[in-house]
Amino acid sequence: MFTGLIEEIGEIVGIIPNPEGKIFSISCRITMENLKIGDSVAVDGVCLTVVDLSENRFSAQAVHESLERSTLGIAKTGNRVNLERAMPANGRFGGHFVQGHIDGIAEIISWKFQSESAVLTIKIPDEFIRFIAEKGSIAVNGISLTIAKKEGLMVSIALIPTTLKTTNLSLKNVRDFVNIEVDLMAKYVENFLHQGKDALTSEKIKGWGFGRN
Repeated sequence: MFTGLIEEIGEIVGIIPNPEGKIFSISCRITMENLKIGDSVAVDGVCLTVVDLSENRFSAQAVHESLERSTLGIAKTGNRVNLERAMPANGRFGGHFVQGHIDGIAEIISWKFQSESAVLTIKIPDEFIRFIAEKGSIAVNGISLTIAKKEGLMVSIALIPTTLKTTNLSLKNVRDFVNIEVDLMAKYVENFLHQGKDALTSEKIKGWGFGRN
């Protein structure tokens, strides 16, 4: 599990295809602290398992499904990626629950800069738009963000100066793609509501003790 608070930006310094998918070697500094083989690291929001370590870089395995669902499938050596180590059980929680299981990719439609801040608009794939709500949460390239506006498939997100300075979003241009993970709670709610035609009714709610005088 991750918080969506990026620890640093790393650089992809090697990509090696293998039968399972691809192994990415990533140069970084903060992420290396206390990192062990077998640990999980979110790379642009994709949860990867560390398979090798050296002095200033780690290597992580991306399986075929992750490559197909995320921008890692088109990543190149030299690309800068957001990094976050898995949240420890006793760690401070500051963003929202991010699993590192990418739902898909979104296209950057526009940037609107306002002094040191910006509004980013992305186009969400149709199959995920039902999970999007204004003032709700979304992870974009692993960053925990709040949705400012939703119009059709277009979702606008306000970015503060710190986010622009400490993540790779400021390196992205119109028509570039970013990874998205919709809010986990929205998925649970939808699953609950679709258990059956009468999965949630006023009678059931009253049966649980709510709505009684």
